[in-house]
Amino acid sequence: MAVNYAAKFDEKVDERFAKEALSTGIINQDFDFLGVDTVKVYSIPTTGMNDYKTSGQNRYGDAEELGNAVQTMTMKKDRSFTFTIDKKSEQDTNGTMEAGKALARQLSEVVIPEVDTYRFATIVAGADTDHIATGSVTKTNAYELVLDGQVKLTDAFVPTAGRILHVSPKFYKLIKLDPTFVKNSDLGQEITINGQVGMIDGLPVVLTPTSRLPQNVEFIIAHPVATPSPIKLEDYKIHDNPPGINGKLVEGRIRYDAFVLDNKKKAIYVHKSA
Repeated sequence: MAVNYAAKFDEKVDERFAKEALSTGIINQDFDFLGVDTVKVYSIPTTGMNDYKTSGQNRYGDAEELGNAVQTMTMKKDRSFTFTIDKKSEQDTNGTMEAGKALARQLSEVVIPEVDTYRFATIVAGADTDHIATGSVTKTNAYELVLDGQVKLTDAFVPTAGRILHVSPKFYKLIKLDPTFVKNSDLGQEITINGQVGMIDGLPVVLTPTSRLPQNVEFIIAHPVATPSPIKLEDYKIHDNPPGINGKLVEGRIRYDAFVLDNKKKAIYVHKSA
């Protein structure tokens, strides 16, 4: 990659806009992957009720052995990056090629968006099919669509506390234009979650860039209990004058993944545009 050396450049850098991690509120770290790359989770079913009989055999009903199901979660994402900053580049660019700042830029502009995007894609793909709606969003139905999602989650016994609403910029615009929404919600609530812009029907609203959401997704309501998302390794290093390089060698590696638990699929609701 070409390096522009300073002739009369200012020491300031024209930084690109970046966004912090937005998915942390709808994932959990409940499972321990320490020392392993695979964790198995048991799901135990229940049995039906019977009418008790006051005579004869099997008065409680016919007993059947209680079974179980196993979900296997194996970490697959093992990602890395590397770049060099030659000593000449560091010296002759007014200090703008400083390795620590370059590493921070890599994390905020590349690593965090990649993990976020992967998590959102996993959550949407893992939602129960009955909890994925498709239809046009307008400024007259946006608020009602959120309430429809709330009904689905409540009927699935998903805890009310902890649910979070991620909205696309387009949906955010439309819901603010929805006249039925204006008197029912407050977008000026105290911010407690990264990216939060207010509350709708008791849901913290997180404005999420379109680029981080799967295609056509307008909003997601999710409870963090549904999605374990371990980060097993985050290793970032700056080497000073390593063999063969006069300057800095920056290397990074991150191992991560995301899973939707089989018995928690209904803790997710997704609306896609038609």
